[in-house]
Amino acid sequence: QVQLVESGGGLVQAGGSLRLSCVASGRTFTMYGLGWFRQASGKEREFVAAISRSGGSTNYADSVKGRFTISRDNAKITVDLQMNSLKPEDTAVYYCAASSHFFSLLQTQDSYQYWGRGTQVTVSS
Repeated sequence: QVQLVESGGGLVQAGGSLRLSCVASGRTFTMYGLGWFRQASGKEREFVAAISRSGGSTNYADSVKGRFTISRDNAKITVDLQMNSLKPEDTAVYYCAASSHFFSLLQTQDSYQYWGRGTQVTVSS
């Protein structure tokens, strides 16, 4: 069982930066690939970024590539999402999630067994 708690959301102007953090409970953290997803109001939840169990592989949605960076610290059992050059279209609730599946499947929501409750990110124009 893994519990995930996100933090770091808030209000920022376009072009600014935010760093989201997700703290996990449980001693099996390194058994899980981790991902960030987001859901804008009135839209379906979408993939943002994923990182493998070791942290050696990452994957990003095209919409955030070059602006967002996912990282994990297995000693601190955290996964972070550094978001730079934010745009109003990045406004959403951001969720972290944990998956026991292979890295190649981490873009798919159905691959994740555990989810946090989300943190709101609002980017003003």
